[in-house]
Amino acid sequence: MLVDDLKRGLDAPICLTWELTYACNLACVHCLSSSGRRDPRELSTAEAKAFVDELHDLQVFYVNIGGGEPTIRRDFFEIVEYAIERGVGVKFSTNGSRIDAATARRLASMDYLDVQISVDGSDAATNDAVRGEGSFAMARAAMEHLAAADFGPFKISIVVTRHNVDQLDEFEAMAASYGAQLRVTRLRPSGRGADTWDELHPTNEQQRTLYHWLQARPQVLTADSFFHLSALGEPLPGLNMCGAGRVVCLVDPVGDVYACPFVMHPDFRGGSVRDTGGFAGVWRGSELFRELREPQSAGACASCGEFDACQGGCMASKFFTGMPLDGPDPECVNGHGEVARLAALAAGATVPAPGPGHSKPGAGPVPVRLGSKPVGAGSGPT
Repeated sequence: MLVDDLKRGLDAPICLTWELTYACNLACVHCLSSSGRRDPRELSTAEAKAFVDELHDLQVFYVNIGGGEPTIRRDFFEIVEYAIERGVGVKFSTNGSRIDAATARRLASMDYLDVQISVDGSDAATNDAVRGEGSFAMARAAMEHLAAADFGPFKISIVVTRHNVDQLDEFEAMAASYGAQLRVTRLRPSGRGADTWDELHPTNEQQRTLYHWLQARPQVLTADSFFHLSALGEPLPGLNMCGAGRVVCLVDPVGDVYACPFVMHPDFRGGSVRDTGGFAGVWRGSELFRELREPQSAGACASCGEFDACQGGCMASKFFTGMPLDGPDPECVNGHGEVARLAALAAGATVPAPGPGHSKPGAGPVPVRLGSKPVGAGSGPT
């Protein structure tokens, strides 16, 4: 079966995320990498191009470029254009801050390029509470520029939270108004998201609402984020399993290779593109990746009749909430995860540090609010 082949890993990743830089002009309260300032060790232009050459040789079809805010790198277009020349398609995520009319026209003139604009509310109040004041207007302006440049069906990406899950219809309408595709992804408790996860992650009732909404809209992209919801019935379209180290991985700005795009933590670092053997050596030879490709135990979920549907849920969500990797997902729709999590914490389980911190110096905790209710604490936008 195809799924069994995928579980054993492929010769090259199907989905490779490449964070170009930790530099960012926003400080979203759920940022997976706590981005803000660049790391002086980040890959040079020459190293970045050498990495692209490896992807070409491995026959990687496309790479997902993110950050930070990737367009902040001065060589952003040089790297993107080089990748396209080498036959490696590019999909990049942006907050839209640097997409003016001229940039939109430049992007529209390029082949094998996909652009994804991130918002987290269908209105400024909801979005800006998470992403920073003025960020909603900035993202909408970028969408307008792309539409005016006839870019084509760009993507609008949201992270589903308990504060925007009731705006799904509005997000759908927003995408339709631009002829864009809607992409929804799951909140993970890593980076600054570790500090805000308890306040932001959807309730069990909201997860059930989300499941039925997605079931009725197979055209909405999910990046295989919600396979834990498959325990509610028919599986959602997509892989419906954790692909960490099997079909997906992440390369960070300094070239470190992690098994999962949502777990930038030393425990899940397989090596570096700067190592002898480069990226291919890590992907094919890392002991960590080999372990992840071994058959996984159902662990505490063995007695649950839904394990085959949800595969135990998300590794990142379990890891950063102090759950064992063979335990239930903390957002298990049957409630097993929350019970197990509380029991583990009561027994003294430790919660791992949420990953690297790259917030800008001097940017102390700034409470972010939705209306009068605090949402969480994070570094304020610059």
